[in-house]
Amino acid sequence: MTLVEDAGHESFLPASRRRFHWAWLVAFAGFIALVGAAGFRAAPSVLIDPLHTEFGWSRGTISAAVSINLVLYGLISPFAAALMERLGMRRVVTGALLLVAAGSGLTVFMTASWQLMLCWGVVVGTATGSMALTLVATLTGRWFVRHRGLVSGILTAGSAAGQLVFLPLVAMLTTHYGWREASLAISLAALAVVPIVLLFLRDRPSDVGTTAYGAEPDAPAAEARATGGSALRALRMLREAARTRTFWLLAGGFAICGASTNGLIGTHFVPAAHDHGMPYTTAAGLLALVGIFDLIGTIASGWLTDRVDPRYLLGGYYALRGLSLLVLPQLFAPTTEPPMWGFIVFYGLDWVATVPPTVALCRQRWGDSSPIVFGWVFASHQIGAAIAAFAAGLTRDQLGSYDLAWYAAGGSCLVATVMSLRIRAGARPAPLAGTG
Repeated sequence: MTLVEDAGHESFLPASRRRFHWAWLVAFAGFIALVGAAGFRAAPSVLIDPLHTEFGWSRGTISAAVSINLVLYGLISPFAAALMERLGMRRVVTGALLLVAAGSGLTVFMTASWQLMLCWGVVVGTATGSMALTLVATLTGRWFVRHRGLVSGILTAGSAAGQLVFLPLVAMLTTHYGWREASLAISLAALAVVPIVLLFLRDRPSDVGTTAYGAEPDAPAAEARATGGSALRALRMLREAARTRTFWLLAGGFAICGASTNGLIGTHFVPAAHDHGMPYTTAAGLLALVGIFDLIGTIASGWLTDRVDPRYLLGGYYALRGLSLLVLPQLFAPTTEPPMWGFIVFYGLDWVATVPPTVALCRQRWGDSSPIVFGWVFASHQIGAAIAAFAAGLTRDQLGSYDLAWYAAGGSCLVATVMSLRIRAGARPAPLAGTG
């Protein structure tokens, strides 16, 4: 892959005069923002037990705050995509980072559970949702023609890795200093990302006098900015997409994807491992390792999405994930044994490998409006994650074990396999019976 500008109006220049294409700087800024957003959102998963110990709040109550965070992280996404059309990615992402800093910083003053739900649930959930995976769809759709699937994979991998790689640092700060110091560190980290976004993130290729990477020199640029209300546009696209069978199959599968990743593993793996005698820092380190292998798996998935029918990729990913979750309860132990290492490596490779083919299917069927449609599909991902996060916490409170949650998630993934394979091929979505 060349990183020099070989697209658009400069593709005819000799190599000595070609310059670095702005698309890669934009992708870099988007990658950093996505890593940060995911890490900020995931931090409460290692704070469950410290908050339970200090305030006496039940795990179900704390999990409810995580669930609010997860729901808003998804539901804000389609509106954020429409807002990016109207105000631009740069303004939306910058504002979201400032909101993360405020929400995380204010948690150090909380004394009641409703304040946890407000700060970590509402404020941080809204802010990180504005930098969720709809940013991937928007950025790649505007800035890349060549290697779009691969870049989608790289950005998605950064998003997933962020929520896992941050965990050991948050766990270490919480263990050695306290959860308040960890919250302040997250606030400072969000502020540190702002200059990168302001320097490198640009809304459209025309803003810097170029074209999308890989676009033909005479290709028309999709530069029209949205008019009218962003919220109304997001709701209108939901109404149109919801009339198709394809949308519901994608959304249903993605809800199960969210339940089996962010909602269950991302939120409850650390406390579940601790139930079996594993130290918090060790369990958080295992999740960080999931994030490292996710980088490999999701980038590979993006590469495959450029070459293989995305429906078959989705079906395969869900099937393998479901089988791995069905055996997970037998793998927990005070120390990390070889079978657990195998699970961590495999789950990392599969963690969000589902995103590039899902983005590709949305783009095939909804074209330039696909970022907003994908935003709604992603909202279902987070609703599934929120249900799983709350249900697993409640299961642990009532039964004293997470085993039922693992088995339910594994079975659901097998259902998602069938749903993915039932998506029809073709450029247009199939309407539901009776909708015309």
